[in-house]
Amino acid sequence: MASEQHEIQRSVLPIPDLAYTGTVMYDATDPDTHYPPIERLMPPSGAPNVVIILIDDAGYGSSSAFGGPIETPNFERVAARGLKYTRFHTTALCSPTRAALLSGRNHHTVGMGGITEIATSAPGYNSLRPNNCAPLAETLRLNGYNTAQFGKCHEVPVWETSPVGPFDHWPTPGGGFEHFYGFIGGETNQWYPALYEGTTPVEPWGTPEQGYHFMADMTDKAIQWTKQQKALAPDKPFFVYFAPGATHAPHHVPEEWADKYKGKFDQGWDALREETFERQKKSGVIPQDAVLTVRNECIPAWEDMSDELKPVLAREMEVYAGYMAYADHYVGQYLDALEEVGALDDTLIYLIVGDNGASAEGTMKGTTNESFTLNGMTALETDEFLIEHADDLGTPRSYNHYAIAWAHAMDTPYQWTKQIASHWGGTRNGTIVSWPNGIEARGEVRNQFAHVIDVAPSILEAAGIPEPSTVNGITQRPYEGRPMNATFADEKAPEYHETQYFEMFGNRAIFHKGWTAVARHKFPWLGSDHPLDDDVWELYDVETDWTQSHDLASEQPAKLAELQRLFLIQAARFNVLPMDVRSIERFNPDLAGRPTLITGSSQTFYPGMKRLTENSVISIKNKSFTVTADLALPDTGRGGVVISQGGAFGGWAMYVKNGALCFAYNLLGLHTDTVRADGPLTPGDHTVSVRFAYDGGGLAKGGDVTLFDGNEQIGSGRVQSTMPMTISVDESVDIGQDIASPVSTDYGAGENAFTGTIRYVRIDLGDDTHDHLVDPAHKLQIAMTRQ
Repeated sequence: MASEQHEIQRSVLPIPDLAYTGTVMYDATDPDTHYPPIERLMPPSGAPNVVIILIDDAGYGSSSAFGGPIETPNFERVAARGLKYTRFHTTALCSPTRAALLSGRNHHTVGMGGITEIATSAPGYNSLRPNNCAPLAETLRLNGYNTAQFGKCHEVPVWETSPVGPFDHWPTPGGGFEHFYGFIGGETNQWYPALYEGTTPVEPWGTPEQGYHFMADMTDKAIQWTKQQKALAPDKPFFVYFAPGATHAPHHVPEEWADKYKGKFDQGWDALREETFERQKKSGVIPQDAVLTVRNECIPAWEDMSDELKPVLAREMEVYAGYMAYADHYVGQYLDALEEVGALDDTLIYLIVGDNGASAEGTMKGTTNESFTLNGMTALETDEFLIEHADDLGTPRSYNHYAIAWAHAMDTPYQWTKQIASHWGGTRNGTIVSWPNGIEARGEVRNQFAHVIDVAPSILEAAGIPEPSTVNGITQRPYEGRPMNATFADEKAPEYHETQYFEMFGNRAIFHKGWTAVARHKFPWLGSDHPLDDDVWELYDVETDWTQSHDLASEQPAKLAELQRLFLIQAARFNVLPMDVRSIERFNPDLAGRPTLITGSSQTFYPGMKRLTENSVISIKNKSFTVTADLALPDTGRGGVVISQGGAFGGWAMYVKNGALCFAYNLLGLHTDTVRADGPLTPGDHTVSVRFAYDGGGLAKGGDVTLFDGNEQIGSGRVQSTMPMTISVDESVDIGQDIASPVSTDYGAGENAFTGTIRYVRIDLGDDTHDHLVDPAHKLQIAMTRQ
């Protein structure tokens, strides 16, 4: 059977069914009746299980496996049974790296030149993986693998994230995974995650008070799936993509894990960089002659921060470190499960410590709630506020992120951070490869240049599966990555990946045969403020300058010009052109050329609708609106949420409390304005409404709230201020309940379902809008923080 399986022609997928061409007898009991036995589709003999573990927003200098200050014994456990790759690269951003990883093609080739929220109609930026670039999971599935994804998916076009799909770009069915458990989007609250199983929204098994955390939950689900797969199909290999939300913001972790690092960052980020740099040299993950790059003057020195604020800043880093250590712990639990079922030695593991550099999206001081930044309300979060709420960091009472300088320290020894594709700090991520039955080396280091697009062809080569020429009748574009497999056995193997472009928001670079030419266009925390042609290019000899510390542009202008020309050739070849550094235009779907799910000034919702993202609902921001609900109230126990949007860190809700209609507007968790009806509603049918009259005169203004039962006014009040840009990063519009963290303290998490009947809820907008007053640069910053 194995030899027959090996002879299967696998270049055309699905593998065509072959018709029986023998003699057909009249009677099945006739001795001449013979049909070959049915054979299960299996990969070639010797194909390993495959596990890709992708850590989120982790810089090269974070994990102890690459000299960082955060203890990750399980990452090192994988490295002890395999190889550390010191020159492995990503795209500098989340969605693009993941799209490249799962397709084997450059991020612009598969339409992911940015995040999904700012997609345009240009082929390199439309967030639509073309059907001539079949995903790795689909290729493996069609060759007999079982496939499953756990954790984060941020590759679904924003207009396809609603419950009506289409689901062509979801992990299942379009992405080739038979099973998916995780979240759709750039991030989610780790205590109250927005979860899907397949394409169906599901709720966490418990609350933070009951011990729930998404990292533990997704690991349990991955272990259950893997054990079941090996119990039912022990001879069939699997592909598991294990992609936690850790260590992306919000940095949520049980306090005891953060407390393990108490006092370990009091020296500050500048001293931490120097300490990490020395450890990296001792461990051999950078050369002895490497140079520690200089912190740019736009990032503050530790000594320039106020003494009163330093304990808060240190706590931010303690929380982040605990978060990564916590993630490492659960990676270890999954490894234990592989060992328990006897699969660990025959599993090819790619452990990629970061889908980009560390995130510089948390402001110069960090934040207790990202929504302050998203809404341009950072002035409300004073030093005094940060100090007062330092103990909330990492807990369910925060939606936190650390200061930019900590991100820079986590990218030691390199310049810059996530989003900066021009420099290694944004794109170089420590990567570990282990396959005990296929790689003899143990605990060794590999210094060959590699890129995330090399993973897919390496896996296919390890499995003995060819790149498909056609998938589902579509001729396929060849992989653009190169297999790394020769380096598995030979530390001196040639560098097969000789040329690679990098580009993100105009930050761009070209690597070619030991040289890099780079141009940084913008900072992560600011919009574009000058033309691309005004950018200053730098030149580095990476054979002698590991960290890009000595710019040779003025000394070798001819080499720089050669590489600049090569960048343009690669950019034209892989859909990078036209480079797009626009801000406000990309937020206007009409100008950007992408579809919108909801149009018009009215939207009606029905019972059972939930997990509706901001891209799936009408926007009430900076304008007047009316919420109308047709209800039937029971004789007793009249209460519960009718409609909610957002949660404890910003949102609004219409609900019934002790029989009375209420409206609550939660401003960034700072305070909640609540308007209550003068008395309870009677049992029976009611058409109730909340009318919000926006003050106007700019963004984030307040307004008058009036409650009605039919045409009768039953209450009134004020909302002091509103959120102008975004209501919630991940919490949704829900009908008949408030899923996840509660908008109002009038009701708790989970137990807040409406006790009566909802026939419909409708939102109607007024004719006032102030979107034209939104600063373009701030709109770009919002999208970047959400990825």
